[in-house]
Amino acid sequence: MADQTNGETKAPDPVEMSRALAGIAERSQKLVAEFLSRQTSTREGVGMADPLNIGHAFMEMTARMMADPARLMQAQMQLWTDYLQLWQHTTQKWLGQETPPLVAPADGDRRFKDAAWQDNAVFDYIKQSYLLTARWMQTTVHDVQGLDDKTAKKVDFYTRQFVDAMAPSNFVLTNPEVLRATIESRGENLVKGLENLLGDLERGDGRLEIRMTDEEAFEVGRNVAVTPGKVVYENDLMQLIQYEPTTAKVDKRPLLVIPPWINKFYILDLREKNSFLKWATDEGLTVFVVSWVNPDERLANKSFEDYMLEGPLAALDAIEQATGEKSVNVIGYCLGGTLLSATLSWMAAKKDKRFHSATFFTTMVDFTEAGELGVFIDEEQLQALEARMNERGYLDGSAMATTFNMLRANDLIWSFVVNNYLLGKEPFPFDLLFWNGDSTRMPAAMHSFYLRRMYQQNQLVEPGGITLAGVPIDLRRIELPVFILSTREDHIAPWKSTYAATRHYRGPVKFCLAASGHIAGVVNPPAGNKYSHWESDQIQPTPEEWLAGAKEVPGSWWPLWRQWLRQYSGGQVKARKPGAGKLKAIEDAPGRYVKVSTRD
Repeated sequence: MADQTNGETKAPDPVEMSRALAGIAERSQKLVAEFLSRQTSTREGVGMADPLNIGHAFMEMTARMMADPARLMQAQMQLWTDYLQLWQHTTQKWLGQETPPLVAPADGDRRFKDAAWQDNAVFDYIKQSYLLTARWMQTTVHDVQGLDDKTAKKVDFYTRQFVDAMAPSNFVLTNPEVLRATIESRGENLVKGLENLLGDLERGDGRLEIRMTDEEAFEVGRNVAVTPGKVVYENDLMQLIQYEPTTAKVDKRPLLVIPPWINKFYILDLREKNSFLKWATDEGLTVFVVSWVNPDERLANKSFEDYMLEGPLAALDAIEQATGEKSVNVIGYCLGGTLLSATLSWMAAKKDKRFHSATFFTTMVDFTEAGELGVFIDEEQLQALEARMNERGYLDGSAMATTFNMLRANDLIWSFVVNNYLLGKEPFPFDLLFWNGDSTRMPAAMHSFYLRRMYQQNQLVEPGGITLAGVPIDLRRIELPVFILSTREDHIAPWKSTYAATRHYRGPVKFCLAASGHIAGVVNPPAGNKYSHWESDQIQPTPEEWLAGAKEVPGSWWPLWRQWLRQYSGGQVKARKPGAGKLKAIEDAPGRYVKVSTRD
């Protein structure tokens, strides 16, 4: 029914389409009625945000804007001029003339990849008018004078959320791909999309939880998190996994990996071909990883201090029992790295030198410039968040997932709205997105401490700003060798913010910057031959100066890190089997804790 040449769409027979749409409306009504009859409760809140506080920020922005009517009038005239130019260009295109676009999507913007957005004059006009309006709106808001920094960032962020939501690609009649699918299937895509929408609402108990992948295609321990190993120790907060060696000889010093407990550890062990844990084992390392519990209300009072005592410190004791080694190299990833930095300071005060070297993956310790996550951290929003956590004893994993997804809304929200609800397609099986949706809860006491004392008050970098287990934390005590890995497009831990850690540690520091983002930049195996990284032997006063003097190297940063770590290996010993030491195997990897899902 549709001619797709040059992105054109042929109109359907109006009588036939009207009959089809009437049938769709009847079936849709039944689907909605069935869904509503099954609803018993809903959840409140969007991410970690308090909508009233957002409204206050926009009221302040509006007041400031109206106080300068000349600037507002100038912005309106600029938009009007842009529209006149666009209409002139569109008229020329209709007359068959070649005209360059007045505005184009940013590189990597996949919303307008369909050929009709360029080839069809109507859709090209819709696209460019949207881009012009979006640019005008964001520029106008950004240029408002007199707002404090936090309010300005909040207004910028939520303006972008609105702009992204209003993209023509998100609506049936202004998305050429969806319009073609609707005509060709006589609207069946919309019925299937409604079924998907109601299914996601049902799954979220009344709250929309968008499926990003085929969740039935993956199972933890079956086709993700499958590197062979044994759980050799466990407590309330974590299981410790030791992996089976794959080499006859191994580094004398074991390697401990401390992942974040905001997510599950198997991001480092998705599949054999991209598993950092498997690769490290193949490199001749005795690898241990902390698998954090997915806490419920029983662990509501577990604190950041408890995570230190029952996490890395307990793991050190267990590793000594398992291998006989007191000296260990360690990696901390994201929040796991933040915990590691505090632990290293605590240990330095205690003259505990069991960690011989430390590696940090995309880790924030100085929250002066916390990136867009800081939008969610102010007194009003923290009070609202704490009230929600205190009702249950934890922050539900879906709230954190929504917050992180909002940072990349076009990729992690709206692309799935189009695919699942407008095109009526099933999401593609993708292990990374399965992991992304396998969210974890946050104990109320720990999470409140982390957000207030670090994100809001930035006390981790203040000498004595926080105290853990009776010890004032001072990062300047950390004198062991440090490798810092950051990623250039990181939307969670901005690399220039993570670079600030180089000013706080006192030992030798190696900084490396990887291309891509918070996950893909870290999980980048050498065999994939993707992305690049920047390296330098010098630490400069500012991140900009460091990057200017750094060398870009194609491919993964993993071999660079392995070369750095070899000088701290302690020599070679015979490979160690899990359970062969004083700690016996409890169960096979990946263990029970990682299989506890908030989806259940």
